[in-house]
Amino acid sequence: MECPKKWKFLALTVVIFVIFKFFVLREYLRPEIATRVCVSNLSNQPILLVKDTKHLIISAYKDHRIHGAVRIISIMERLHVKVLSCIVCCSQKGYVSATAEVDMHSDNFGFPFVTTDLLCKTEPSCNATAITVVNTPYLSDISSRSFLPIRNQKKVENDFPYNFTVCISNLFGDYNNVLQFVQTIEIYKILGVQKVYIYNTSCGPDLERVLQYYKEEGILEVAPWPIDHFLNPSKGWNFQEHKGDIHYYGQLTTLNDCIYRNMYRSRYVLLNDIDEIIVPYQHATLGLLMEDLQRQNPSVSVFLIENHIFPKTVYDSDGRFSLPQWEKVPGVNILEHIYREPARNYVFNPTKMIINPREVIQTSVHSVLKNFGDVFNVPFDVCRIVHVRIPLQGSLKKEELIIDTKLWEYKKELVPNVNHVLQKSGFYT
Repeated sequence: MECPKKWKFLALTVVIFVIFKFFVLREYLRPEIATRVCVSNLSNQPILLVKDTKHLIISAYKDHRIHGAVRIISIMERLHVKVLSCIVCCSQKGYVSATAEVDMHSDNFGFPFVTTDLLCKTEPSCNATAITVVNTPYLSDISSRSFLPIRNQKKVENDFPYNFTVCISNLFGDYNNVLQFVQTIEIYKILGVQKVYIYNTSCGPDLERVLQYYKEEGILEVAPWPIDHFLNPSKGWNFQEHKGDIHYYGQLTTLNDCIYRNMYRSRYVLLNDIDEIIVPYQHATLGLLMEDLQRQNPSVSVFLIENHIFPKTVYDSDGRFSLPQWEKVPGVNILEHIYREPARNYVFNPTKMIINPREVIQTSVHSVLKNFGDVFNVPFDVCRIVHVRIPLQGSLKKEELIIDTKLWEYKKELVPNVNHVLQKSGFYT
């Protein structure tokens, strides 16, 4: 039976389309064309949406610990994972496609979206320079895709640019706690921190001036973090209580990204919040602290530091650091809060960390999830976190709190340094 003309026309159209796609694809697979597309399509955006999915990709790093495979830091919807492919740009070779291995982080705090590593294997002959993720193994529309640059191309064993980098996971909610921020950065500088890395969703205009000052000074790098353009981020850690798509504005994702971003830039990385300071109590600097701790514990790669609360509602009775020039600066004056809540043996005391980033694979907020080497709980009297915030034991009277004036030891350098920053940032003349 003779086929109707319309079916012949349809079959011819399909054949022409396939031939066209073949030649277009073959053209784009040519190494020089592929290289040109990879370069021109390199993204400068902090977050990319994988087409036809709800998955987000953030950054890509060559992981020398797993034979140079590429690790993509990403965010995925836990219950709707699709088969994904890595499209790798190989210098002088063109594109290589491989199935992405999905490694979801074990901590998600009940939220629908979770930090995920996508592992993409590459051949030794592929000098991988850029990468993207697709939900199809076909390359027909590759010219319209955005690519992530692959960082950490060179493995570094020693001679890092910095000894200590602080990773501050997120600023959000128009955060504008200027005075505490400046005091914290200046104390960290005294302790030997050379770089601070912050992910910024939103901050207040006053803090923006301070961020600009520190960026120009060179100690601060700020990464834009527009997670609220893609998801409904939670302002808390508990899904049942706070709801939303992802924990604390994607805090776990930014912490992990910060580790890989600084893997070969910094000997040690401190992971803590903006209102916390990791303070050595028996050493003058973090350098001296870690020299002792590492010598005594050579196999340790993760040092856990206890968190201790200094209620911002309880003040020093003498008011010696209630300085008039700081009164109109927004934020908390941490030097006024020297009363520390006592530890409770029956309550878990959360920790933050000093880590060797080259030995950490995945981290959560208070502990690592996967790492090489050992983990060590640093004794309370050696190092602790000074955390000035709302009280956790609000029923305690002032006399039941413990006087801890450790931060006052830095006053000689701290006060003039804070004054200088505030003056340069336009808060007073």
